[in-house]
Amino acid sequence: MDQTTTSSIEQRIQAFLVEKFPLARKAGIGKDTALLEKGILDSLGILDVVSFLETEFSMVLNDDELLPENFQTVGALSAFVLTKNGKSE
Repeated sequence: MDQTTTSSIEQRIQAFLVEKFPLARKAGIGKDTALLEKGILDSLGILDVVSFLETEFSMVLNDDELLPENFQTVGALSAFVLTKNGKSE
């Protein structure tokens, strides 16, 4: 597998969330932190994450992929990126 491994993707997503969202910085987030339920991500935050994913991982998200389950945790976001890019562990 190339350098786009699950942990690498998770680290990049987590670093973005901590940098962009004060609550993520304050509360601290891990792979399984409930981003939506804890209020770290709201609807505008999801748009920021989508923009980041599209830029960082060279992908385009369709409206039908903007499902809450894809944004629940860093792990879910990472799995979504891997699936979308046709890579799976």
